[in-house]
Amino acid sequence: MGEDMKHDIDLRKYNREAWDRQVAAGNRWTVPVGPEVIAAARRGEWSVVLTPSKPVPHAWFGPLAGKDVLGLASAGGQQGPVLAAVGARVTMFDNSPAQLAQDRLVAEREGLSIRLVEGDMRDLSVFADGSFDLIFHPCSNGFVSEIRPVWREAFRVLRPGGVLLSGFSQPIRYLFDPDLEAKGELRLKYRMPYSDLTSLTEEERRRYTDVGDLLCVAHSLEDQIGGQLDAGFLLAGFYDDKNSSGDVQSEYLSTFCATRAVKP
Repeated sequence: MGEDMKHDIDLRKYNREAWDRQVAAGNRWTVPVGPEVIAAARRGEWSVVLTPSKPVPHAWFGPLAGKDVLGLASAGGQQGPVLAAVGARVTMFDNSPAQLAQDRLVAEREGLSIRLVEGDMRDLSVFADGSFDLIFHPCSNGFVSEIRPVWREAFRVLRPGGVLLSGFSQPIRYLFDPDLEAKGELRLKYRMPYSDLTSLTEEERRRYTDVGDLLCVAHSLEDQIGGQLDAGFLLAGFYDDKNSSGDVQSEYLSTFCATRAVKP
């Protein structure tokens, strides 16, 4: 193991194809919402998540009708269509064509207007400065190698007073021995900075690559929260969350966070 380990994986390309496979496999974050969810949202009854379990407080959004909302690395036919049904003008930006297709499916089925754009969350150059009132960015930046560019780009494309809602994993989530964890035991094995590309042996990494599973990077809280502040945001809300699958980590600690940040 070691940060200097050689690898030839293009993380963005690999995870784009991996997410496309997740759609085919029916991963829970790729299953489009049903008509009943959209009907309820149109009545004002709705919820979405940035982390596995806790609904985002409605107060974090403010009034959505007529607002320009960017779903950043947030496709899958779930959050975007709900926010569009509430009345927002929604753009979904994602690395996975198959995930974007799930939003298209719901939009066409429900008569919703949603703009779909494929791209890298670290590069929002397709959007002009000050294009959006709100960015919705659920747990997804662990699929890219660096996240400070994500915060800088988010800040740029938001209007003054705009809001960034983001969810992310705490880095400790990735540091336990996975074989022991599968047996219900938590034992630290890896160190920060952690990446599936550089922290694992080739044999360990094949646990994921042989089955086409996603590869992840554990970003520090300094980069996650400090990175937002360094980009110019003011932190205005925070909560933590546990994995909804009830894994062994959730018996001991919360490993997900959500932040509400405002562009002054």
